[in-house]
Amino acid sequence: MSEIAIIMAAGMGMRMRPLTETTAKPLIPVRGTPMIETVINALKTRDISMIYIVVGYKKEQFEYLMQKYENIELLENMEYLKKNNISSLKAADSALGKANCFICEADLYINDYSIFQYEFKQSCYFGKFIEGYSSDWIFEMKEDRIVNIKKEGTSLFNMAGISYWLKEDAAEIAKALLAAYEEPEHGNLFWDEVVNRVLNKINVGVYPIKPEQIREIDTPEDLKLA
Repeated sequence: MSEIAIIMAAGMGMRMRPLTETTAKPLIPVRGTPMIETVINALKTRDISMIYIVVGYKKEQFEYLMQKYENIELLENMEYLKKNNISSLKAADSALGKANCFICEADLYINDYSIFQYEFKQSCYFGKFIEGYSSDWIFEMKEDRIVNIKKEGTSLFNMAGISYWLKEDAAEIAKALLAAYEEPEHGNLFWDEVVNRVLNKINVGVYPIKPEQIREIDTPEDLKLA
């Protein structure tokens, strides 16, 4: 069965300044390759029929990707300056729920494409197990199922920036996204908080990876260490 992917690349990358004053954060090279291209190349190891890239800040800089790769479509997030990343998923809502789907952050350096070769039977977040306290997004589990997504926790799986959704679960997220958009304060939401609202309706697990397999690059210091 073919799959689709959504890559969220609309943000301004404020923590990566001054580099992002001239270059969109996902296009900053790590070891000679723009970060977003490591995500695209990893996705291309699967039967991906279309990759939707949601752009906003310096959107024109991403246009070369449509010439370099097949089956790439750019979707514009017109709200990226005013809202959290819920707006990037909303910009791709026409694709959400149409097929099994990856949802990916764009500011990742993926140096092990083999982790994309798993045969997913269940919707899941890629997760890195972190011993001790973490201030990042974490997953609270009950057996093999995620029951809560929040920030801060101790000795739990941390979000790694990639998730995989079965078609029917993506459709549930799409419905919850539209409902959230009816709320006055929806612009403050992260899209994962929308997922958190429907965890009782969908079965979502964690696909464990090692921290070094996917590196999130947030600051110039992270870039030096990558």
